Amino acid sequence: MGKILSVTEEQENDIRNYMPDEETLVRLSNFFGMFADKTRIKIITALCMHEMCVNDLSVLLDLNQTTVSHQLKILKQWGAVNTNRDGKIVFYKLVSEGFNELMMDSVNMLFE
Repeated sequence: MGKILSVTEEQENDIRNYMPDEETLVRLSNFFGMFADKTRIKIITALCMHEMCVNDLSVLLDLNQTTVSHQLKILKQWGAVNTNRDGKIVFYKLVSEGFNELMMDSVNMLFE
């Protein structure tokens, strides 16, 4: 490895201390992976507004129910959504209201 030329030793130490540990890097990578599929982004966006069942998401987003169910399963495995059952119907909701802010900030960054 070569010598760093453009930052001071203090800046180098600050950067190294700021860098997340390996476990956090893996978790961040998985978290942002949720947004690597446009269908998941549609589902997350819709769930930012209201909890919904698979059928509602399918009709609203003009997607196949199997596709919606598959993507919701992935989001649930990643801990992004929770479920509430009302009789035979399962409703999905985001685990954090922070998703809405993250989505809005991301859109704003795209158009700065």
